[in-house]
Amino acid sequence: MTTRLPDSSASAHMSAAALAFLSGLSDELRAKAAYPYLDGERLFWYYPPLNRHGVPLRDMSSAQRGLAFELMASGLNERSNRTARRIIDLESVLGELERERGLRTFLRDPELYYFTVFGEPDGEEPWGWRAEGHHISLNYSIWGGEVISATPFFFGSNPARVPSGRQKGLRVLSRREDLALELAASLDRGQLSEAVIYADAPYDIVTYNSTRASLPYEEGLPASRMSGTQREMLTALVEEYVGQARDDVSRDRMARVTSGGIDRLHFAWGGPVDVGLPHYYRIHGGDFLVEFDNYQNGANHVHSVWRDVHNDFAMDVLSEHLLIYHVL
Repeated sequence: MTTRLPDSSASAHMSAAALAFLSGLSDELRAKAAYPYLDGERLFWYYPPLNRHGVPLRDMSSAQRGLAFELMASGLNERSNRTARRIIDLESVLGELERERGLRTFLRDPELYYFTVFGEPDGEEPWGWRAEGHHISLNYSIWGGEVISATPFFFGSNPARVPSGRQKGLRVLSRREDLALELAASLDRGQLSEAVIYADAPYDIVTYNSTRASLPYEEGLPASRMSGTQREMLTALVEEYVGQARDDVSRDRMARVTSGGIDRLHFAWGGPVDVGLPHYYRIHGGDFLVEFDNYQNGANHVHSVWRDVHNDFAMDVLSEHLLIYHVL
């Protein structure tokens, strides 16, 4: 049985931010931003550059953008909020790099990030919000003064390392890559042979944008066969993902992940253990799932996601309370 996150301060902050955002919009924009909680749109998420439902930053006034960013910040801690803003700013960097190389791809626009509210933030029924665009997907559900789901939680980065210009060398998602490479490099030959599940890194995260992130089984090296130092490294890597949420939510979620013992987690790897070559990793145990992939653009394009196998989009909590989805 899934336990709801006891987090009234988080829910109050999110509710206030969502209400302020909606009330700051015109009637026309509010109609685009607001959906019923049980609408199937809430279960669709994706991370490439594409047109989305909701209200994009480009259609907002400066004041409305400020309210949108306040809503996004209500689900993040200070560090991850800075990360999200840097990911958005990378759209301008990526656009310039592609123009220099004569590439014609997608429109790279830091104003194409969309904000959506599902349900009534001041009502008694479940409600949620989403902030999404290229390489960002934040999906929160709240009910009864509690945050009942904080996943899927996706951050990506292209370029993973800025190759030139005034931000040369910037690596927005460096820590989650470096920690994993350090852990993989610490494995002995036997451990590494068990950890490697793909000789070559996959092109993308394996679960892509699936509504349900279930994998057939847990693969890789169990933490129970790691040294104490390696388990500490694995724990730090788990905290890197769970710690993206605002502090009160992440503390509770981290306690849930570790309550069954870190030894039940598996660390899986794909590709060489080299920051310069395509590589992939996965951490999976019980309901907890993390994926990281750096394959595209010559291993300079990161996708990473934190998921709750059974409770993404609050599916588990809502099913326990006999709410019926017409979209499932």
